[in-house]
Amino acid sequence: MNRVLTMDSLGDGYRALVIGAGGTLGTAFCEQLEQDPRCAGVRALGRHTVPELDLERPETIASAATELASEAPYQLIVHAAGLLHRDGIKPEKSLSAIEPEALQAVFQVNALGPAMVLRHFLPLLDPMGAMAMLSAKVGSIGDNRLGGWYAYRASKAALNMLIKTAAIELARTRPQSRLLSLHPGTVISGLSQPFRGASSARPADVAAAQLLTLIDQLTPADSGHFFAYDGERLPW
Repeated sequence: MNRVLTMDSLGDGYRALVIGAGGTLGTAFCEQLEQDPRCAGVRALGRHTVPELDLERPETIASAATELASEAPYQLIVHAAGLLHRDGIKPEKSLSAIEPEALQAVFQVNALGPAMVLRHFLPLLDPMGAMAMLSAKVGSIGDNRLGGWYAYRASKAALNMLIKTAAIELARTRPQSRLLSLHPGTVISGLSQPFRGASSARPADVAAAQLLTLIDQLTPADSGHFFAYDGERLPW
C-alpha cells in the first residue's frame, strides 16, 4: 500500500491491541497500525506471544487480559483469529459430514473463545474507542442461500449474536464506543487457500487497510452491526 493509513477517529497517540496477531491477517493489521504516525504502540497477542492468548485455552484469555490491564485503556482492539479448516477439520458439504469433535473445535475458536475475549477485553477498551471482531458473510443467516459449511456458518452466526448482545450492554455504559462485526472478504491466506477463487482474493495488507479505514469511518451509531470490508451493511 503506498498511502500511509491514519486512524483519525482515534486521535493522536492512540494505542492498539491485535488478538490473533500470529495469523496472516492479524500480522497485516499490526504492520498497518505500526505505520500509522498517530499510533503510539501496537500490542500483539496470540498463541506464541508473551503473554500467550490461545482461544482453545480459556485460562490464557483471562490471564492475558489481567496482565495487560495496567496498560489499559486501548483505543482500538481488533480480534482477527478464526478457524475454517486444519488437520481433520474441513467445511462440511452435507449433514452426514458433521462430526461432534470438529464442530466443538470450530465453535471453540470462532465463538466460545471470542466470547471470553469480549468478557475480559471489553473492559480494557477506551470509552471512546473501537473494538472490531472478524466474522464472515457466510455466518449471515439472512444471506445463506447455498447451505453447507455447517460448523463454520453456525459458529460465525453465534459470534455475531455475541457481538450484537455485547454491543447493547456496552452502549449503556460507554455510548461513544464502537463494537463491530466485520466481514474481511476473501484474503490470500492459509485459511482461504483451498477455497478461494483466483480473481477474488486480496492481499492481506490491502484487506487490513480496508478494514481499518472502515473502522475509522464507522460511528457509535454503527455499533452492534455487521459490515463487509467495502462498507456494505450485512443482514444478520
